[in-house]
Amino acid sequence: MFPKDRLYQQKRPQIVDFAFDEAVAEVFPDMIRRSVPGFETVIPITGLIAAESLPEGGVAFDFGCSQGATTMALLRALGSKPCRIVAVDSSAPMLDRAAANIQDPRVTFRLQDVRRTDIAGASVLLLNYVLQFIPPADRQALLDRCFKALLPGGLVILSEKIRFSGNADQAWSESLHTAYKKANGYSDLEVSQKRDALERVMIVDTQAEHRQRLEAAGFKAVRTWFRCLNWCSIVAVKD
Repeated sequence: MFPKDRLYQQKRPQIVDFAFDEAVAEVFPDMIRRSVPGFETVIPITGLIAAESLPEGGVAFDFGCSQGATTMALLRALGSKPCRIVAVDSSAPMLDRAAANIQDPRVTFRLQDVRRTDIAGASVLLLNYVLQFIPPADRQALLDRCFKALLPGGLVILSEKIRFSGNADQAWSESLHTAYKKANGYSDLEVSQKRDALERVMIVDTQAEHRQRLEAAGFKAVRTWFRCLNWCSIVAVKD
């Protein structure tokens, strides 16, 4: 049983920017399941899609691996296939928990900014809920690096919160997302305070912007395979 997320339950005199620190790491499994519609579908199917494209002996990177949920999903889908998985995160509390959760010699852990990690020769690059925390000015360069590093036939999976270009669609999706969080036990105060904490940290793009960046990087086959409310997942394959 995961510790319950109560980080924003009490009124705070000042809201500081959200960070993946020890306090967040302690409650993160509960937080993400109660906040991200479709999380429990996206993660296992990400593992399935990735496993189908990872050749025997191939290398996969799990960017922003947090506590290892995507890596574990990939391992389950792979069975005993020999490969190498590199789980990368810039948060030491998150990575420590990932290392504790995963005992498999195929996996190595790297405490590093994903923008600076060496990814040469990869067949699979997984970015589940990561790009939205990268400064917008750095996003294209990261996807350019991903395309160049991938072997032919390799793929990127990109899962993100999205915004809508139309005001009515945006308001509707945000209203439903708030209802989703409240249905999962969050109060109005918790929703409001966490939104304020994330405002300058989590910058969200439209689905079209994600597609445009991937195509600009060089990917020809770009497919949205999942969408629920204002969250989606895209797979892009290198020819």
